[in-house]
Amino acid sequence: MTEFAVRAALGIEARALARGGLPVVRTGAGPARARKAAARLGDVDALAVAGFGGALDDRLRPGDLFVATEIRGTGPPIPCPTAEPLAGLLERTTGATVHRGPLVTADHIVTGRERAALAATGAMAVDMESAPLAAAAGDRPVAVVRAIVDTPHRPLLSPATLTGGTAALRRLRAVAPALRTWAEAVGPRRILLASPRSFCAGVERAIEIVERALEMHGPPVYVRKQIVHNTHVVNDLARRGAVFVDELDEVPPGAVTVFSAHGIAPAVRAEAGRLGLRVIDATCPLVAKVHAEARRYAARGDLVALIGHAGHEEVEGTLGEAPESTVLVQTPADVAALPADRPVAYLTQTTLSADEAGEVAAAITRRFPDARGPHTDDICYATTNRQRAVTRVARDADLVLVVGSANSSNSRRLVEVAEQAGAPAVLIDGPADVPLDRLRGARAVGVTAGASAPPAVLAAVVAALRGLGPADLVEREVTVETTEFTLPKEVRP
Repeated sequence: MTEFAVRAALGIEARALARGGLPVVRTGAGPARARKAAARLGDVDALAVAGFGGALDDRLRPGDLFVATEIRGTGPPIPCPTAEPLAGLLERTTGATVHRGPLVTADHIVTGRERAALAATGAMAVDMESAPLAAAAGDRPVAVVRAIVDTPHRPLLSPATLTGGTAALRRLRAVAPALRTWAEAVGPRRILLASPRSFCAGVERAIEIVERALEMHGPPVYVRKQIVHNTHVVNDLARRGAVFVDELDEVPPGAVTVFSAHGIAPAVRAEAGRLGLRVIDATCPLVAKVHAEARRYAARGDLVALIGHAGHEEVEGTLGEAPESTVLVQTPADVAALPADRPVAYLTQTTLSADEAGEVAAAITRRFPDARGPHTDDICYATTNRQRAVTRVARDADLVLVVGSANSSNSRRLVEVAEQAGAPAVLIDGPADVPLDRLRGARAVGVTAGASAPPAVLAAVVAALRGLGPADLVEREVTVETTEFTLPKEVRP
């Protein structure tokens, strides 16, 4: 097991952590004692500093947990790149409210105006030990967790301290298992980056459409459904003035409205016309191609078998092109139920795995040898490329992390493809979801991102992995993507 040290400021804190099964060393209170303890740090692989702390930010309450993203003392700030995975683990396992942000180490108890002055620098919490200890750790992984005792409105030297201290002590006792998990995840490893990964041309186009609409018309700009299936993208655009709605009856008459990248049924477009909405269509051109094929096959009198997943917005939009002539088939068993009284054609949802779609398509052509398929594969180039890349990574990985939101079809398919290639895989929305418990013993970790996941989120995941110890970054590239799509005329410069 990883050699591990926890430095707690007060005896009561040390006892609380020790009850959690951690090897604990006390420092005593204050930076002078912390520096003496740092001199005895020894040959440990990682350092966690845990104990009580004070809040500088009004959003923190007694009993909340605080995980430092950066430690500020007398020297240069010390980053804590594993803060998000640790904070996420604490949220999932302790039930506590967990905050993240910069922590400052002072050489005395901070009160009043000094507390406000430190808060004005962006720091969220204060202690008296972390900076000297973190500095002594050098390039070894460092984590800081503080249970909040006092706040700006409930200072340390007040009658409320007893209540706050009791709440903080209760939370501190629950921290130990998470710190042990963090420690066991520490170690050298290779990070295998799949390439291509992250945004595709259709996603970039859709996001740019909303951004340009906000610039040209000002907020609010309404977006029917999520513009792409990613929480980070949606939340960022919402902060900038985009309003996401499920149905058009939530949009004020005449408002600027964007249709999402997943496409819409003609009935939705007609409703927008009745409401007098100023529409900008962000449908991915590759999805629009599938819609056009559905109309063409239906016009020839074919029964159109759409291979896809029920309930997905792309599938609902395609089914709506010719609802009387289109049937959803999800499995080979569904193919057996298709009527045989008319010619059959088939289409595919763009975000399926090639193997999954191929199995159903093969069942269609076995039963209907004359079935017509698309002129080119419906599964988009970005989906195929990311699946090929994750397959190459998974063959050499102990674990694969796929960055993407839970409602992202192409991201979920990457998990399945990685597992079919022989590696356990986990879908994570961001660095807070990095599964520290799965990293113990994982010395080669593959990383990729679905086509709707932002590159910055993937970069944060990689930074968190590198924060757990020496890491060799290896990129596995299967192709270079050069596809670009033009913007609709409504938002062109």
